[in-house]
Formats: sequence, structure tokens, C-alpha cells
Amino acid sequence: MLLQSSVDITGGGLLALLVTFLLATLFYAVTLHLAATFFIGDVPSQRAATVAPVPALVSLLLQQYGIGSGIVSPGVGVLITIGATLLADAIAISFVYRLKWSSAIPLTLLHFTFAAVLGIALGNLFGFI
Repeated sequence: MLLQSSVDITGGGLLALLVTFLLATLFYAVTLHLAATFFIGDVPSQRAATVAPVPALVSLLLQQYGIGSGIVSPGVGVLITIGATLLADAIAISFVYRLKWSSAIPLTLLHFTFAAVLGIALGNLFGFI
């Protein structure tokens, strides 16, 4: 008889990926709206909701199939995932908010900063970190 060292409640199936995608999209939408309001001023929240699925999808797909495939080391995989997510976020922000690259890049970096700070704070609050 084999003992399982860790229990995965979700089973890692399609439902778990869908719920994770929806939560990541919601998180990215909230943090992008905060960053855009801080950077641009009064903007409709629908724009953030339009952009948010793009970085959520890119980051989840690369985490699920990029790092786990074993092609690159986990450290390099994390850097690739962050870089690709930032690039996808910048392209979506530039397109949806109709910004030039000179404005889209700072907003993307501000979005990344807001998401990192809020993610670390929530992780500490709920005991994940």
C-alpha cells in the first residue's frame, strides 16, 4: 500500500483549471483597473475586464504546460512565464486602452507591481506564503 504525501482536493482536472482561470482573471482585472485609474485617471472598468483574460491565460498555460514539461529548469521557466505574461499584458493593454507603447509599458509595469503587492499581501493574509 502506498501512502500519498499530499492531498490534492481539486484533482488538478479541467474544473480546477477553469476556476483558477476565472479567479486569476478577476484578480488581474481588479489590479489592472486600480493601476489604470492611478495612471490614466477615470477609466471604465470594462476595459480592465477585457484585458484580464489575456495575461491570465498566458500565465496559466505556461505554468501548466511550459514549466511542468521539463524542457527548461524551473528558475528559467518562471522568468519565461513572467516575461511572456508581461508581453501579452502590454499588447492587450495597448490595444484595449488605445495607448502608444510609451504609455502602455509603464501601465503594464504598474499593473505588475499592483498585482505583486496585492498578491503577496493576500498570500500573507490567508497563510499561503
